[in-house]
Amino acid sequence: MTLKNRIFLGLLLFVPLSITANWMHWGPLAVFVTAGLAILPLASWMGLATEEIAVVAGPTLGGLMNATFGNATELIIALIALKAGLIDVVKASLTGSIIGNLLLVMGLSMFLGGLRFKEQTFAPVVARVNASLMNLAVIAILLPTAMHFSAPKIQEFQLQRLSMGVALVLMAVYVLTLVFSMKTHSYLYDVGVAENAEDPESGHKTEHHHRPNLKLWAGVLLAATIAVAVESELLVESLDVATEQIGLTPLFTGVILLPIIGNAAEHATAVTVAMKNKMDLSVSVAVGSSLQIALFVAPVLVLAGWFMGQPMDLDFNPFELVAVIVSVIIANSISSDGQSNWLEGMLLLAAYIVLGLAFYFHPVA
Repeated sequence: MTLKNRIFLGLLLFVPLSITANWMHWGPLAVFVTAGLAILPLASWMGLATEEIAVVAGPTLGGLMNATFGNATELIIALIALKAGLIDVVKASLTGSIIGNLLLVMGLSMFLGGLRFKEQTFAPVVARVNASLMNLAVIAILLPTAMHFSAPKIQEFQLQRLSMGVALVLMAVYVLTLVFSMKTHSYLYDVGVAENAEDPESGHKTEHHHRPNLKLWAGVLLAATIAVAVESELLVESLDVATEQIGLTPLFTGVILLPIIGNAAEHATAVTVAMKNKMDLSVSVAVGSSLQIALFVAPVLVLAGWFMGQPMDLDFNPFELVAVIVSVIIANSISSDGQSNWLEGMLLLAAYIVLGLAFYFHPVA
């Protein structure tokens, strides 16, 4: 068992501890911290169960499952926050996930991988495709925000209708990217998949010498999903008071804390494989997660907000939008040549720290 897996196994103790903290009324801060720590291993188990089921389901259905459940933890947290009416926090978590994956995760991967290997390479064609998709995502969230800024008298229902239309387009593009990566141009992604299957310590994805027990892993996935939903409920209920007690704004919490909690297991996988000179897979995890947030999770939340009666749209805080644009520009610039080194990783990390500081000192609206 790897060190990462041992850590996540130990963190499972926070599942009953968080429930006890809530039941015994230990206070919002204790509930928030323990629930956040409890979500980390549960997200890891969800990912592991999805991978095991994907082996039985076959490459096409398995790839679709991985693409759908890749950010399930973040989606569950966002849905519960949306139901609670914390729309600004939900939007902040979306932008924070994109920023975190492009700068923090890819930066750590390139930096730590670059310390062990002088130069690391990954498919430049895939990097360019991903860059184009991220540019589209930026345009999609830029237009509703720009419309609200240029036409301040626009009605809320009009922004929602525009956002729903944009969401449907983004979901259609997401489906097309799945067809591209799993069918028509799957050979471009074969390197990452092959590397992923060769190393049993590369994260969730391993080489299987036996057929996984489908019922067992389906039960694990169901149990982990329910547990994540319960912990997310505790996290969201205690969020406002807990963050105020430790001096954090809802904006900083949504942009920095929640994405780290929801994506920790995936982040650890990306960094681990980069240190084993499998940068193709590492970049695929980091950028792929950002794309899934922008092209799938965000549109789902817009549509879910409509069904819940919550005015969720793609009109983001201009400061968040600037941060996303900056992140996409520097990430695309560094990854476009298909090579990386420790200095490029440090540049991404520096950009993330600067943005984190800006969000920390950003005044409450």
